[in-house]
Amino acid sequence: MNALTFHALRMLADGEFRSGEAMARVLGVSRASVWNALHALDDAGIEIFKVRGRGYRLAEPLALLDPDAVRAALGPAAPRFSVEVLDRVDSTNTLLMRRAAAGAASGTVIAAEWQTEGRGRRGRAWHALPGAALTFSLLWRFEQGAGFLAGLSLAAGVAMMRALAQHGVPDAGLKWPNDVLWRGRKLAGILIEMQGDMLGPSAAVVGIGLNCRMPAALLGRIDQPAVDIATAAGAAPHRSRLFASLLAELERVFTEFARAGFAPFRDEWQGHDVYRGKPVKIALPDGGIVNGTAAGVAENGALLVATPTGQLRFHTGDVSLRIAA
Repeated sequence: MNALTFHALRMLADGEFRSGEAMARVLGVSRASVWNALHALDDAGIEIFKVRGRGYRLAEPLALLDPDAVRAALGPAAPRFSVEVLDRVDSTNTLLMRRAAAGAASGTVIAAEWQTEGRGRRGRAWHALPGAALTFSLLWRFEQGAGFLAGLSLAAGVAMMRALAQHGVPDAGLKWPNDVLWRGRKLAGILIEMQGDMLGPSAAVVGIGLNCRMPAALLGRIDQPAVDIATAAGAAPHRSRLFASLLAELERVFTEFARAGFAPFRDEWQGHDVYRGKPVKIALPDGGIVNGTAAGVAENGALLVATPTGQLRFHTGDVSLRIAA
């Protein structure tokens, strides 16, 4: 999607009809250019209705992120963040990692309606459409080194559980190390990338993708069972307020994490652990498989697995956790 396509999308976001002629006049382009821009939206999976004599409109209104509404909803926590909302970017994590290296302040946030190279853990692509998900990255700086940050993705999961409960999703669960599930389907994912010295200070860029109201066609593109908040809560969330709730909870959790690490969140995380007590298999980077029973997490966030030969610990790395067949 190019800049013109996004301008056209914003004009139609309220769900009302706009004529091609009127859109072309406002955008300063030809009617053919408007048609091409709207065709690009249709190709991306955003349904456009065209009615002769009335013009174009979206099949459903689209609630695009509003930075002013986010800041207002943050209330007293607003000064802790610098929030930027972009129409289009390759990856919010990639962009924010560059800014972190250039000295961006802790609390810097970049959200995007469209990521051309959105990614999850282990290099997987993250699929989303404008208005259908929350995709953002948050920079948080710590005095401690990277070793201290073990368990940070799990702590971020706790923050997400708290925010989701505020928005009508009290029964979501967590899958080690960074997935949010609802009834076995993926609702959100967390991707953390770090910079800094082993002894400190360090910086974490926390990328979050959360499905809000995803078209069925888009859910079908995802390589695992997925779900959105509109399904889990029975209604689509107000994305700007949800965004603010997530940021506020992340601020509370990361402030405590900086003081005491993951340990204070261990019990809360395990209360949401959807795999605890279930037979699992761990796929190792070398192709090996470990079978056992999920036994929660350690105080540093390591996965605990009970096996016939004793309890094993796994750190995030490149291992993959699955329910055993």
